[in-house]
Parts: sequence; structure tokens; C-alpha cells
Amino acid sequence: MKKLALLGALALSVMSLVSHADEKPLKIGIEAAYPPFAFKQPDGSLAGFDYDIGNALCEQMKAKCTWVEQEFDGLIPALKVRKIDAILSSMSITEDRKKSVDFTKRYYLTPARLVMKDGTTVGDSLDELKGKKIGVQRGSIHDRFAKEVLAPKGATVVPYGTQNEVYLDVAAGRLDGTVADATLLEDGFLKTEAGKGYAFVGPAFTDVKYFGDGVGIAVRKGDDANRERINAAIDAIRADGTYKKIEAKYFNFDIYGPESQ
Repeated sequence: MKKLALLGALALSVMSLVSHADEKPLKIGIEAAYPPFAFKQPDGSLAGFDYDIGNALCEQMKAKCTWVEQEFDGLIPALKVRKIDAILSSMSITEDRKKSVDFTKRYYLTPARLVMKDGTTVGDSLDELKGKKIGVQRGSIHDRFAKEVLAPKGATVVPYGTQNEVYLDVAAGRLDGTVADATLLEDGFLKTEAGKGYAFVGPAFTDVKYFGDGVGIAVRKGDDANRERINAAIDAIRADGTYKKIEAKYFNFDIYGPESQ
């Protein structure tokens, strides 16, 4: 009986700790300048695919979550110094980033593309980029890809704080084009008034060295508890149809990609 009483007390203690842990808000970092994944509504509130997925995951985990806005290149440093507990901001899972953070499984997968003036010819060799100015978001995987692949072809790579700033300079003629996530470029630029006269050019870029294994949620190194519970929540919203409902708000195709990848 004493053993049973002791086990009961231990169980209650563990339940109390879990409950207490759940009461502590999970601080999620996001950059709100990456439509349709994350952007600001006219009233200043957050919106987008990333934001909706994050809220669905928090609901599934029964966790109180708070969103912390930050420029993209400051998200990993903020995670390391515990200003945030997770990054849910279209961050690709790459070997380089794995040195600094741990990732959940992916929650979507899309290729990168170049956007330039409609009618521009760019072959697989990319030789036509010589002398062209290509804008990228600073600190992104596209930044590294452009500097290591496009620059050796003669392109001048110009980094910006946000992708929206890149769009402004492309539309103003100060840049010849940009390289970024294909879905982002489609919805954030090509479908807008500013994007008229521009189009995808050249090949789709999917090199795992630069673009990783899809987009995941970053947590601190060794934070297995949050990584595992987020993974379980991703599986749950995929299984119960929540993911599909969110996806349908923003895309008319399967953004998750093949199950085998």
C-alpha cells in the first residue's frame, strides 16, 4: 500500500510539473514580411500560412503561445539567447543550420526560382546572369545560394533585410531580378500589380546542399521535449485535416510535397 501511495504521489507530482510547464508560454519567433507565409493585416495583426500553422500546433499541444516578431537573420541568435523558444518562419532545414539549432520534421517543401523581366532567357548554365543584379533576403538560404552559385556566374548579389524590400527595387528597376522560394514569389510578387511584366526564368533550384530537406521549426540544440511534442502535433494536424484546411486558404496545390521526401 505504501508503494502504491508513493507511486500515486509521484504521478501527481509529474502531472503537476507537466501542467505547470504547459502554463509557461511558448515564445515563437517569426518574420512578418514574407507573404503569403507571414505578413501584417491592415490593422497590424499577424496573418499567413506560418502563423496559422503555428496557432494550430499550439492548439493541438494545448500550449499557450506568444508570437515574437524579428527580422529573419536575427531569429537564430534570438533562439540561442532564449528570447524565443522556437522559430516558425519558413526556415529551411539545412546542414549548416543544424550546427546551430535542432529542427522538427518539415511542414512544407517548395523549390527556389529566379524572377526577372518576362521574356528573359536563362539556361541551366546560368551564364546569362553575368552582369545582372540579383536581390536576396539577407541571412536566407537564397542569400547563400546566390553568393555561392549565381555570383561565380557573374551576377552581383545584393542582400536586403526583407523580401518586400527586394520587390520594391525589382519593380523600380534597381535590380534585374531576385531568387527566393517559388511560392513566395508567386503570391508575394508575380500576382501583384508590381509584379506585372515579370515571370519565372531559368530552372527550379532544389539542391539539398542549399535548400535542405524542406521547411521545419527550429528549437534550441538539445531541446528534445519541444521538438518531439511539435513533431507529434504536426502529425496530428496532418491526420485530422487541419493542415489541409489551412493549406487551402493560401494555396491551390499540395505545399507539403511528396510523403517520401
